[in-house]
Amino acid sequence: MEINNEIINKLSDLAKLDFTENEKAELQKDMSQIISFFEKMNQVNTDNIEPLIFINNHENILRPDIAKQIISHQEALLNAPDKDSDYFRVPKFLDK
Repeated sequence: MEINNEIINKLSDLAKLDFTENEKAELQKDMSQIISFFEKMNQVNTDNIEPLIFINNHENILRPDIAKQIISHQEALLNAPDKDSDYFRVPKFLDK
């Protein structure tokens, strides 16, 4: 695939970016190098290679989720700016 001014102009339009002619030339050079790198990657034989799903053999090494009460209901409401017996009070924001 050849990167030309038409492709650079289309990409800059899609990205809503303005480039000078020097910047466009640099982009064209960089993108051509990237494309040539991927073309080299396509030459690698991957016939008997399984896809890599996990980087390592560890699966779900998270701790078990155990529900426990750390603070009481009254402690949670202690610093509330506005409360109504057992609940936090918040300003009304929906109109019916």
